[in-house]
Amino acid sequence: MTEISRRHLLLLASANAAMAMAAPAIASESGISQTVVRRNASGFRPVRWRDQFDSLRHGAIVCDTRSKALHYWSEDGVIELMYPCSVPMSEDLTRRGRTEITLKRRDPVWIPTPSMRERNPDLPARVEAGPKNPMGTRALNLTWQYYRIHGIDNPAKIGRAASNGCFGLYNHQVEELFELVRVGTQVVVI
Repeated sequence: MTEISRRHLLLLASANAAMAMAAPAIASESGISQTVVRRNASGFRPVRWRDQFDSLRHGAIVCDTRSKALHYWSEDGVIELMYPCSVPMSEDLTRRGRTEITLKRRDPVWIPTPSMRERNPDLPARVEAGPKNPMGTRALNLTWQYYRIHGIDNPAKIGRAASNGCFGLYNHQVEELFELVRVGTQVVVI
C-alpha cells in the first residue's frame, strides 16, 4: 500500500485549484463563451404545504414567495409536484391569501397592466403569442385581477424576485401544470 504524505495531498489540492481557476481563461482563449447566471438554488427547498387546505377538492397549489417555489397536489393526492418559479419583485406587488384558477389560456396574449404602463410608458400595448411573449406558452388566470401563473420568456428570472405580481414557470413546466389543473383549482399564496 502506498502511503500519501501530507505534502503530496497539499500539492494535489493546489494543482486542482490552479486548474479550476485556469478553466475560464482556457475557455475564453478557445473562443467558448461562458455566461455566469446567479441562481437562487439555496432558497429552493421542498416544503410540505398540504396543511394549508381542508381538502384537495379540485386540486391545490401553493405559491411560496419565500422559497420561490410552486407546489401542486392533485385532487386524489397521487400527484405531488414542485416547480421553481419567479415571484413578485417587491412587497407592494405581492398579494397573499386564497384564490383559485378562473381561466386556462394556451399561447396567451400579454397586455401590460395599467400600473406597469405607468411605471414604464415604453412598454408595448400588447405582445402576441410567441417567443418574446412575457407570459410564455400558457397562462392560468387567478380570481385576483392581473395575477397569473404563467410561462416565461426569460428563464433567468426563475428562482428570483422578478415579476410584477405573477408566478412564472419554465414553459415546459407550466405546460405540464396546465394539463393537470382545472378551473376551480384552489391556490394559496404565502
